[in-house]
Amino acid sequence: MERGPALFSGAAFALFGGGLLLWLAARVSHRAPVAHGVSRPLAVTMTALFGTLFLAAGGWLLTTA
Repeated sequence: MERGPALFSGAAFALFGGGLLLWLAARVSHRAPVAHGVSRPLAVTMTALFGTLFLAAGGWLLTTA
């Protein structure tokens, strides 16, 4: 009964985290701003941290479902 929602949310988290990390890599490689009004090292660090956390949460949900 609870397997369907866990698989859906795990896939959503994993896709969002992976997409965020891919977007970050594209922005950094083109030397484009990651976030406006925020220092570059802080924006890169926080985006990488949250992208990794979302990807890990998605992977955890997919493996426990």
